Amino acid sequence: MLVDMKILLAVDSSAASEIAVAEVINRPWPQGTSVEVVSATDVYSVWDAPAVAEAMFQAADQAVKSAAQRVIAAGIACTSHVLSGDPRAMVVDYAAECGADLVVVGSHEASSAVRFLLGSVARAVVRHAPCSVEIVRPRSGSGAMKVLLATDGSDCSLDAARSIASRPWPAGSEFRVVSVVELSGTPYVAYLDPKAMEDLRGQAMKHAEDAVTAAEQILADAGLNESGTEGIPSASVKEVILTQATEWGADLIVLGSHGRRGAGRFLLGSVSEPVAFHAGCSVEIIRARK
Repeated sequence: MLVDMKILLAVDSSAASEIAVAEVINRPWPQGTSVEVVSATDVYSVWDAPAVAEAMFQAADQAVKSAAQRVIAAGIACTSHVLSGDPRAMVVDYAAECGADLVVVGSHEASSAVRFLLGSVARAVVRHAPCSVEIVRPRSGSGAMKVLLATDGSDCSLDAARSIASRPWPAGSEFRVVSVVELSGTPYVAYLDPKAMEDLRGQAMKHAEDAVTAAEQILADAGLNESGTEGIPSASVKEVILTQATEWGADLIVLGSHGRRGAGRFLLGSVSEPVAFHAGCSVEIIRARK
């Protein structure tokens, strides 16, 4: 069981951050988990307007203090800090500096002076954070969760399965594994004859089944309730993951940050990132801390 987990909770004064704070508070975490709440404000961009800079800092300070008070009230060790500089860089850099295991950030835009824009800060965190990242979206209730693990059988996907297995989850939570092999990633696939395509699909299905089996075993060894699996070859990886999550009513999609090249892959730019920004639920991208 994972212990002493360090969570970096990036907030602003938006409703999206309120949802992220609530998720951190309501979800069980490993023993010894601590949270550091941060907000970043680029006061240097308004250096010639001291009153505006002061207002921006005060808004950020209030946001982190309010969030930290809620986390502490929930019985979780917590500190807070306001970062000065471009939020896109500061959150990523501070995650490395403080040794965070997981960065948590809300998913939506905010209109306030201190904001984490989906297209800029959250995207920068997903792409460049040196640790795992969760983009939080609203879910109904605060109890049992449906967690969808997307795997391609790579080491990174197995790391994602191990991350799930190493943490506590709300009582009654369900887990499902989906593996998708994208044949379009195979070189010269458009030139293969029907027999070669049939053989390729067979190999792809075997790979998907093996990926599912490996992930299932990790979850089973942790005593988690695995409630059905899917092995789907010859499909758009992103679309299948999103469809599966929607149809099953997933609360959280978990996947590795990248994987093997070739027929089965979860490259950060090709799958993890689009899933993170197009899913209707929260998405956690597992990445071993650098």
